[in-house]
Amino acid sequence: MTDEKYTIGVDYGTESGRAVVVRVSDGAELGSAVYPYPDSVIDEHLPGSSKPLPPEWALQNPDDYIGVLKNTVPQAVKTSGIDPADVIGIGIDFTACTMLPVKADGTPLCRLPEWRDNPHSWVKLWKHHAAQPEADKINATARAMGESWLDRYGGKISSEWFFSKMLQILDEAPEVYDAADRMLEAADWVIWQLCGVETRNTCTAGYKAIYQDGAYPNKEYLAALHPKLATVVEDKMMTDLAPLGGRAGGLTEEAAGWTGLTPGIAVAVANVDAHVTVPAAQVVEPGRMVMIMGTSICHMVLGDELHEVPGMCGVVDGGIIPGMYGYEAGQSGVGDIFAWFVDNAVPPEYHAAAKNAGLDLHSYLESEAAKQKPGEHGLLALDWWNGNRSVLVDVDLSGLLVGATLATRAPDIYRALIESTAYGTRVIVEAFENNGVPITELVAAGGLPEKNKLLMQIYADVTGREFRIIDSAQGPALGSAMHAAVAAGAYPDIQAAAKVMGKLKDEVAKPIPENQAVYDKLFAEYVLLHDYFGRGENDVMKRLRAIRNKARGLE
Repeated sequence: MTDEKYTIGVDYGTESGRAVVVRVSDGAELGSAVYPYPDSVIDEHLPGSSKPLPPEWALQNPDDYIGVLKNTVPQAVKTSGIDPADVIGIGIDFTACTMLPVKADGTPLCRLPEWRDNPHSWVKLWKHHAAQPEADKINATARAMGESWLDRYGGKISSEWFFSKMLQILDEAPEVYDAADRMLEAADWVIWQLCGVETRNTCTAGYKAIYQDGAYPNKEYLAALHPKLATVVEDKMMTDLAPLGGRAGGLTEEAAGWTGLTPGIAVAVANVDAHVTVPAAQVVEPGRMVMIMGTSICHMVLGDELHEVPGMCGVVDGGIIPGMYGYEAGQSGVGDIFAWFVDNAVPPEYHAAAKNAGLDLHSYLESEAAKQKPGEHGLLALDWWNGNRSVLVDVDLSGLLVGATLATRAPDIYRALIESTAYGTRVIVEAFENNGVPITELVAAGGLPEKNKLLMQIYADVTGREFRIIDSAQGPALGSAMHAAVAAGAYPDIQAAAKVMGKLKDEVAKPIPENQAVYDKLFAEYVLLHDYFGRGENDVMKRLRAIRNKARGLE
């Protein structure tokens, strides 16, 4: 053993899990490893089955999460060259809401032969959108009963969230609901597997499970949704929540065997990937928006005061940093949109040109798109290819491209799609600003801004704000390792850990005035389309979805 101590952060993403070994004294990242989930995102059919899943379903296999621990942690430790005995804690973060039904001992229902063929017994991933009817009922009932907590979530609860998904199980598979002794976030389930103690973290409870002012929704409201929900909090959840940075327990002998770490070391309370990244970017004060940019974007900002912002995903007292209100908003599709376009709509000649240039297709399209001036391609897009999270909170909306002609080429569309996601972020920024929550700077984490400098400049130009990047390729994992350091007692709180272990690059993208002028005009057009198609003036997107579902025999 040495005087230096280390913690491990494990980040559970949409397609894979990754671990990073971090030195507690300065936040240096010494080793990392990635483990793609063998079953990936289950959205076509269950493993071993040919029966198709309905549209908007997105499931996962919880055993893949254990595989992450067994593979990434030993590999990351080996790569780092440290002595495993010098690791003092482990922390994790997760996509949310990602939830599953389990037995009283934590066994997932999908592991049991009698439930394995029922899709409702599997993990419902964050982007499982099939619970929209349940979300509609949750919102309508809350409005009818005057539930004050609804405004804390921008006036709408999402189909992605805990009660929407749980109510879908109850509506469509009551036998699965009855068989489940516990319903919980995958984040809390993994912590349970690591330390043998069931906990519920304040972050997912507050942002995804309607926990406000010390309580979940009351029994009268829950019973109005479904009689069986009246006692769900007492029967299948937990009312005592664990604070962020807290110690959930000690690493069990079994989990120590998986990871190669010492039994009994601190296991930090679970957290959400976006929220845990905020202090990793050294943001512990109001006004600086942290954007976790990947397949989607989660927008996080701190505030000293409580404000209700239409269309935000939530505001939770102490939900990110103790002593401050943590605000969250988001876009359901960003990197996913670019990937969809590259995978499905780029002609062969661009593939060949990228290969000749020694670039991947994304990089090549970025380089071609960067040659254009703002507005040069004549296109405008709506960024709803995976629905809209903020500020409309409507998964039934879809993408739109306007202005295409026979002269339109792939780089034009690629740039227009990037711009559309920047416009979506500006809508969110202005919603916060117009409701008392100032945004002075953008700070990004995740793979997209690291790989795509054009995107970074476009976001600065569209929003009119400086854009900075966290100095870590594994921001969430770093944040989890920082919380593990707090749980292990190396720092008194996450603010202290952020000063020493957090990282931010010196590089800054500043708005270019002439670009801003063009984007202001284009944004005004975006807002017209946004409100026309998104606020009920023209429901053509929903009518098309209904026609599609009927043609597929789903209605």
